[in-house]
Amino acid sequence: MPEIMQYLYEHRDHRELWKGVPIHSDGKVQLRDGRTGEPFDGPTTIGHMHYLKLHHLVDDKIHARSTGPYSLVTQQPLGGKAQFGGQRFGEMEVWALEAYGAAYTLQEILTVKSDDVVGRVKTYEAIIKGDNIPEPGVPESFKVLLKELQSLGLDVSVLREDGSEVEIKETVDYNESDYRYEIEGDHQRRDYSGESFAENGYQEQRFDEESGELVDDSEETMDNDEDDSAEVDEE
Repeated sequence: MPEIMQYLYEHRDHRELWKGVPIHSDGKVQLRDGRTGEPFDGPTTIGHMHYLKLHHLVDDKIHARSTGPYSLVTQQPLGGKAQFGGQRFGEMEVWALEAYGAAYTLQEILTVKSDDVVGRVKTYEAIIKGDNIPEPGVPESFKVLLKELQSLGLDVSVLREDGSEVEIKETVDYNESDYRYEIEGDHQRRDYSGESFAENGYQEQRFDEESGELVDDSEETMDNDEDDSAEVDEE
């Protein structure tokens, strides 16, 4: 920084105008009040100021994400564009939504869009199937809090309004037809069987070269393709 200030000091276009004026490297001079003649409490910035432009462009900052990597401990989305993270929603943002009374939006952001492991998987399945989105569950961060309290020797139980205890599951039992790979961001579709997609209402399609459109692929067309390939092999 001193080298930059020295360079600017030596290459000023109007240095002759300020010749003999005791200007420091910070560009401030001790001035006096014109009415009383008393010096001001602190030095005042005068003269020609130079600004250093920071190279921060919008194109380098813009970022968006649907699903992606999650933290191993809290199960919350990672932060930052470099880690393909999610949008940070801090304490003050929570206060803002609370002030507007947006309870459902706040519940969605703090559960299924964050660290509600079961809820975000079930929500993804509901969206794919066209069903109603289920109620959110217990966030993983609350489970981490319970573990920390248990490490201090405190036995904490979560109770409903009627006094019954809420069961806090530590693991998620996935079945064969869920979308855990999609929601976790690794997109390993090869682990899905064709039957599981069919059970959820999916129809396998293929590209028809004659019509140039996607058509439903049935067992008959698959059998015909196998017969054609067999004839080609015989020839």
